[in-house]
Amino acid sequence: MTKKPDWWVYEGTGTPHDGIKNLPKAPPWRAFRHGGEQPARLLDTPQAPDDDAVHRHLGREGQGVAYQAGEREIHLVNLALHLRRPLLLTGKPGTGKSTLAYAVAQELKLGPVLRWGITSRSTLKDGLYEYDAVGRLYDAGLRNAGTLTGGREGEAPPPPDIGKYMWLGPLGTALLPWKRPRVLLIDEIDKSDMDFPNDLLNVFEEGEFIIPELARMEGKEQTVMTADRKKVQVKGGEVACAQFPFVVLTSNEEREFPMAFLRRCIRLEIGAADKGRLAGMVAAHLGEPGTGGNGSSAEVRGKIIGDFLTKQREKGTLANDQLLNALLMAERGLWNDETGRALLDEDLLRPLDRG
Repeated sequence: MTKKPDWWVYEGTGTPHDGIKNLPKAPPWRAFRHGGEQPARLLDTPQAPDDDAVHRHLGREGQGVAYQAGEREIHLVNLALHLRRPLLLTGKPGTGKSTLAYAVAQELKLGPVLRWGITSRSTLKDGLYEYDAVGRLYDAGLRNAGTLTGGREGEAPPPPDIGKYMWLGPLGTALLPWKRPRVLLIDEIDKSDMDFPNDLLNVFEEGEFIIPELARMEGKEQTVMTADRKKVQVKGGEVACAQFPFVVLTSNEEREFPMAFLRRCIRLEIGAADKGRLAGMVAAHLGEPGTGGNGSSAEVRGKIIGDFLTKQREKGTLANDQLLNALLMAERGLWNDETGRALLDEDLLRPLDRG
């Protein structure tokens, strides 16, 4: 492509920019309660940390280019942004699906990624909020016994503030009224039980939810903790977004999803990367290749990438992190003798679907 389309917000360059400011208003059927609020009344997006979680996905040197987005991926990311719809990524394990969420967050300066790792026991409430009722009851008992605070004789101390015992989950945090949409990664959704995708539908459609324990407080504001470990005010138990979050759901193609769920998503299949995209990912994580015949040279790196692609094409499923592991150990000496090269080939680059 010679010229970037005018409607693109995410460009796939890995270079942070403020293109999110150019995102048009939500379509009328995807406008949410706080969408018309003045910016001063909305929450500032936290600054993304330069931490190990980011480095694992984007590389220490690559500034976000560890995910080598192709034209189709960029198109569909922008469709999801414009239409305020979740992006459902399907593909084999280790193809970089979750990394896309981190790449979008970094490039568009949308703050830390809110990651919700799904298990067979995950429920909608886990993603919305948690309430430690037992902890509050315990502290209230200590107060009544005079252990924590001393009150006047015959006067029971007030119960501890409920907000101290409540924190929003990744989905609940993403639905707060932020100035910029947050990035929510719902990882490996196919591990969930059969009803879980449908449970998400109402929250995705409405962009809000109620916390019953706070709704009983007669409209009072309560301070609660977010998944970012920041304190925010919630009034009347209502959490409602201003900007629908950029939601990335990943699936390893281990199950089918109901049509009611699929029609609300933008769907993108992530295939195996080609040699050029793999080389860019490797450079982001391990730096540019060296010279000479050692394990870090461009010649050796190119051969290992070529072997990886051949095995992927002819022998079975291989994950990108297997390639990184093999290249790292080649640099650390395994390429220097026949035994080490056999370990790279037979163990580190062993297909995942081979027993």
